[in-house]
Amino acid sequence: MSEEEKDQPVQKEELKRQFFENELKLFGKYPYSEKVNDMCLMELMAINTSKSNIIVPHTSGRYQVKRFRKITCPIIERLTNSLMYHGRNNGKKCLAIKIVKQALDIIALVKNKNPIRVVLDAVSVAGPREDSTRIGTGGTVKKTSVDVSPLRRINIGIYLIICGAREASFRTSKNIAECLADELMACADGGNSYALRKKDEIERAAKANR
Repeated sequence: MSEEEKDQPVQKEELKRQFFENELKLFGKYPYSEKVNDMCLMELMAINTSKSNIIVPHTSGRYQVKRFRKITCPIIERLTNSLMYHGRNNGKKCLAIKIVKQALDIIALVKNKNPIRVVLDAVSVAGPREDSTRIGTGGTVKKTSVDVSPLRRINIGIYLIICGAREASFRTSKNIAECLADELMACADGGNSYALRKKDEIERAAKANR
């Protein structure tokens, strides 16, 4: 047996050791070392767990089959899936992943910090805490304010962020990735964000219906 053949198993073991030592990173760049600051949403955002730490946000999971299973879906993948709204965008997940990747790259360049941190902060802040609902008794309908559950806060937060990015990119020279990055950064910093404006509008209407 030659010396090269003897060295091959050693090299394979070394490569395997290095692979498991290095943690999984989103798109091979961004580490999952961040935590959710909001205690209410901590258990409802899938981040930094064995199943949610993925390289590409495409797990092909059937999260809609059972109630509350969407909690286990990685938060970056939920953001990616939300981009596929409105008929013409249905099913174009590779395009959605490319948009999210570009947006995260822009955030990393501008903010000089982990973009996963910015996404977590933006989604935590964007969802309204109070909303109004219709309660009808005997043919009369009345609007009443209700508290919003933590899971619905995440759902609405993601939806509003994506809506803001889509509206900002419509009929302008900026592409959707730039607008998504701007919306996430503005939302995380508490700036002039579409999602925050909508959130305030919903909460103001709920306060009037108390």
